[in-house]
Amino acid sequence: MLPQGPFQGPPQGPYGGPPYPVWGQGFLPLQNRPAPVNGVAIAALVLGVLCFLPAVGLILGIVALVQIRKRGERGKGMAIGGAVLSSVGLALWVLAIATGGLSAAWEGFKEGASGNSSLSLAKGECFDVPGATFDEDVYDVDKVSCSGEHDGEVFGTVPLTGSSYPGDDSITDTAEDKCWELQDRYTMDPWALTDEVDVYYLTPTRESWSWGDREITCVFGNTDERGTLTGSLRADETTLDADQLAFLKAMDAVDEVLYEEPEEYAEDDLKVNQTWAGKAGDVTGEQADALSGRTWSADSRQAVADLVKDMKDAGKEWAKAADASDVDTFYEHYDNAYDYVDGDSTVTAREALGLATTPPTYEEDPESGGSTGDEGGLDV
Repeated sequence: MLPQGPFQGPPQGPYGGPPYPVWGQGFLPLQNRPAPVNGVAIAALVLGVLCFLPAVGLILGIVALVQIRKRGERGKGMAIGGAVLSSVGLALWVLAIATGGLSAAWEGFKEGASGNSSLSLAKGECFDVPGATFDEDVYDVDKVSCSGEHDGEVFGTVPLTGSSYPGDDSITDTAEDKCWELQDRYTMDPWALTDEVDVYYLTPTRESWSWGDREITCVFGNTDERGTLTGSLRADETTLDADQLAFLKAMDAVDEVLYEEPEEYAEDDLKVNQTWAGKAGDVTGEQADALSGRTWSADSRQAVADLVKDMKDAGKEWAKAADASDVDTFYEHYDNAYDYVDGDSTVTAREALGLATTPPTYEEDPESGGSTGDEGGLDV
């Protein structure tokens, strides 16, 4: 680029005049233009119509009238209208605050806002998650019938207290503790929870907490985040008959003591294993007596009687394991006792009672001498 000298004005034509028309020619003189509309008046009218920040709208209307008078601008009608509407709005706000109506409206707004969240689900309801899976953040759900396919089924809710958000870790710990407990109450038959069923929970976020969201929602879902469930998994006092409840309570008592099996192998601590085996024998015998003492329907009477016989035999094997003089003898009777657990007589009795007949699968726990159920992890 060549260096430029001082500006010398437009180039001259051959006769000394400008070679092109001068800018500005053809415009109307300034004094012929209409007066501008006052911008503050426009703002006052908008706030007055919307009834938003009425005190500000009233002040802007007054300011606009002063400016219009001094500057000769247009918009006096808008300024007056905005001031009047804002005055009415301000009076209504004062009345609402005095009567508590504003507080009630705010609470209703918060309830409406949180009512659309996934945490508005109730126990026993089933739902789909549109456009998302349980491995993602869930912002909305569609309630559907539990009889067909669905993404999740609510088996319990956990209310939370406190004015301040307790933190993600605290809420997660509470969910992991409480949801498993609620699961056992909702589905009293563990055999009904197949390998395809896992436990998930929906929790408040820091943002939803400020809107009044104070509830953890515990749900069943498919182990495959993109899979579905079919039919309700509910099996409690609302869906089971008296015979089914009696049977499940007896089996649950036996399962509970079996889950208490020591972490130490018998060869590491024979005494503690013998003590547990003695307890297992006592509980198994007690529940066998409870089942035999009940009057069962004709359809299930013989099947339950056969199961009772096996349970009493299992109790005897547990007792022998408790009295074993060495580890090998302990394991001999231990294995004999476990042969009766979830055996053929249990399946037959369940079938006669109309309960699930597929035994749950178990994984060997590398940290203990026993087995644990194939349980799915909790995901937020």
